[in-house]
Amino acid sequence: MPSRRDQQMAPPPIDREITIADGVTVKELSEKLGVKANMVIKKLVEKKIFATINQTLDTKMAEQLARDFGASTNKVSFEQESTQGIEMTEVPKDLVRRAPVVTIMGHVDHGKTSLLDAIRLTHVADKEAGGITQHIGAYYIEKNGRKIVFIDTPGHEAFTRMRARGAKVTDIVVLVVAADDGVMPQTLEAIDHAKAAGVPIIVAINKIDKGDAQPDRIKQQLSDRGLVPEEWGGDTVMVPVSARAKTNLDLLLEMILLVADLGDFKANPDRPAVGTVLEAQLDRGRGPVATVLVRNGTLRVGDYLICGAVFGKVRAMFDDRGRPLREAEPSMPVEVLGLDSLPDVGDTVQVVTDTAKAKQIVLYRESKARDVAMSKGGRITLEKFNEMAKEGEVKELNIIVKTDVGGTAEVLTDMMQKLSNDKVRIRVIRSGVGAINESDILLASASTAVVIGFNVRPERNAVALAEQEKVDIRLHTIIYDLTDEIKRAMTGMLEPVFKEVYQGRVEIREVFRISKVGNVAGSYVLDGFVKRSSQIRLLRDNVVVHTGKIDTLKRFKDDVTEVKAGFECGVTIANYPDMKAGDIIEAFITERVAPEVIK
Repeated sequence: MPSRRDQQMAPPPIDREITIADGVTVKELSEKLGVKANMVIKKLVEKKIFATINQTLDTKMAEQLARDFGASTNKVSFEQESTQGIEMTEVPKDLVRRAPVVTIMGHVDHGKTSLLDAIRLTHVADKEAGGITQHIGAYYIEKNGRKIVFIDTPGHEAFTRMRARGAKVTDIVVLVVAADDGVMPQTLEAIDHAKAAGVPIIVAINKIDKGDAQPDRIKQQLSDRGLVPEEWGGDTVMVPVSARAKTNLDLLLEMILLVADLGDFKANPDRPAVGTVLEAQLDRGRGPVATVLVRNGTLRVGDYLICGAVFGKVRAMFDDRGRPLREAEPSMPVEVLGLDSLPDVGDTVQVVTDTAKAKQIVLYRESKARDVAMSKGGRITLEKFNEMAKEGEVKELNIIVKTDVGGTAEVLTDMMQKLSNDKVRIRVIRSGVGAINESDILLASASTAVVIGFNVRPERNAVALAEQEKVDIRLHTIIYDLTDEIKRAMTGMLEPVFKEVYQGRVEIREVFRISKVGNVAGSYVLDGFVKRSSQIRLLRDNVVVHTGKIDTLKRFKDDVTEVKAGFECGVTIANYPDMKAGDIIEAFITERVAPEVIK
């Protein structure tokens, strides 16, 4: 039978739910709980925390306090909480049709920029043919009395970075494919990104004026990738266009409007504005300048706004041709002046009325951002996934697979998906051939995925980005080891015993044939170091062609134990004479790690 003390210590049963936002104060929490503020302060004192009535509480602490008073919590952001009342009172008749926001994506050199320029020069609202100054990376054109907004992104990396920050600004993606070239790696990446964001895709088959154009071949290639054209019984709109000859541009715009009508994009211009930062830059004369796409409501000069961890007042606004504006409607891209500092791309912009509270939230977010920067580790790794599996928290594991040949990619994708069970679903969000690149890391970062390389290595820039974004890269050469590792992670029994430690990279400049010795690679150490005891991988075009050990390591005629970056050396590989100029030797050692050390 529980003692009276245990009964006193046990929290009361949960009988209500409250909503808490980031940066909630002791006073606000007490009002939501319906208790006096000094009762909340007393609970904090019991937890050895001494706080004033206006102290900002951490979200976890606010949850614990609410539980102590018999309330469960529903977490929302400050922006969501401040707009909740507006959204609840909003009625359908307040909503009006807004312009669709279109992003143009596709492979390098397939004519994205040419297509954008052709559309802009042909359809700018005031018909200034050629006399337009592009001030910002977004602009609108008019067609049949309706506006269409185009976002001029530098590629799908920017698109993914924004999605990684939780910003969904694009309504429609126009995928540009060159009729004389075909579906290329970046085309497939663009399809992956658009599908992951759940955005409708319109395909613009460009360069149809060329003699070697084969639009039907493009349609076939896209059909194999799940984009079946409407005339073949699918649901993907495909328009043959030519940016140079200005062919079918009107038809493309009409199709965009048609897809927009199906999407039924609406907004309420009478509410306080909500938007997204598309880009931000520091202008020497004007200070911090943010390009903002207004998603809902109307943004006016004089409005106070909160933008992630930045506070500001709209002192001036300019449209895409540098003309000053007093107000910006939904789907309108504008340059905003008056922010205290530079916001991050993808941050939500929210007009606020309670400026004191907004400043308090900004200070709270700045301190949280500093904490996150100090200990960045929010990404999923197989170790973390393993721990979550033990605690029964996991639902889905996203994986990106890169292999040396296409057949292996297909086999691995099938094997991975077959490992799914009723508790854990494995989802391969991209599989491809070739080295692991920056685009793979960005997609993994946006989708909290683990990157798996089979017989391939990551590019140097990708390794640096993976370290920065805390993305887990797993490299394998044996298919069974890979599937075993994933299975162990799924069942919560992953116990890595060996850890690979990277030492350095050596470039083979020339191969010499020496009698009685064999082939010797005249090499240069690019970074790190190489030791006589190192294990090595021989990479040819970032694909592993051999794994083994160093046989001899020399500086001129002398045997040495180690050569550092910036020095030349002679290398022979044990039992492997087939070295070629341009190959890369990657040196590493394998250390034994006690299972309990892995956290």
